[in-house]
Amino acid sequence: MGDARSRFARSVGVYAELVRVPNLFTAPPDVLLGAALAAATGTGVTLGGVAGLAFASMLLYAAGTTLNDAFDADVDAVERPERPIPSGRVSRRTGYALGAALLVAGVAVAGVAAGVVGGIVAVSVAGGIVLYDGVLKGGVAGFAAMGAVRGLNVLLGTTAGESPTPSLAAAGVALAVAAYIAAVTFMASGETESGGRRSVLVAGSGAVAAGAVLLVRLAVARPRPLDGAASLVLGVGFLAWTGRALGRAYRNPVPETIGPAVGTCVLALVVLDAAFAATVDAAWSLVILLFLVPAVGLERWFSVT
Repeated sequence: MGDARSRFARSVGVYAELVRVPNLFTAPPDVLLGAALAAATGTGVTLGGVAGLAFASMLLYAAGTTLNDAFDADVDAVERPERPIPSGRVSRRTGYALGAALLVAGVAVAGVAAGVVGGIVAVSVAGGIVLYDGVLKGGVAGFAAMGAVRGLNVLLGTTAGESPTPSLAAAGVALAVAAYIAAVTFMASGETESGGRRSVLVAGSGAVAAGAVLLVRLAVARPRPLDGAASLVLGVGFLAWTGRALGRAYRNPVPETIGPAVGTCVLALVVLDAAFAATVDAAWSLVILLFLVPAVGLERWFSVT
């Protein structure tokens, strides 16, 4: 019995490593942000719909990381041999099968939670994941595709509302999130190499640009004073958190600093989501920030890159 439990615990740990379990908790905040922006237009959103879409986003994220490692198995055998597939703890065939199953499950859950429109946006997210993992990775189109997936994840949240189309504000915020993640993906593409100061600057520019869009959003939305103050504090926190990690990577651009900077930028997306959501109501941002607890806590045991 003891050996069986030990094997089961090891298997859970391996698959948690494969899906980058800390990162899974960065996906629902995108959806919550989208739902907040939908609610700001006066359209109603249901708790069940938002929860279902948030769960769908986690399934889609897990699919993306799993398929990423399956497609990259040969490269990872040289650059990241400790990962589950190149180390032989998970077969490449299992990676493809599990990734495909998670994609289908994510689309199905989104369809149940938000109907045809939710399903269509989820299919778009799934398509972006497959394109990035299998075809576009490593080039400008790949960085844009990864960014688009995150932007679409925000729009997935808007499908919890009654309107079939996102508002102009939601589209603008989704574009800012997409540009930020595209810049971080550019930096991540060279995280196993030294000397990548240019990629660190690009990621930093993406963070600053997202902060600038937040200021525009505050000027246009004119939130209540408490909500506006919360949004500003969170925006400053986002820039300070990412800036500290990016500063270390810029001063010493080696894998030991660039990799953690990528991880920080991914986790900090939760704070950026919360900052934008506070322009609607700070209550949304508080719920979003709760997802940082498991994400940061699990980062101690599992890689986020």
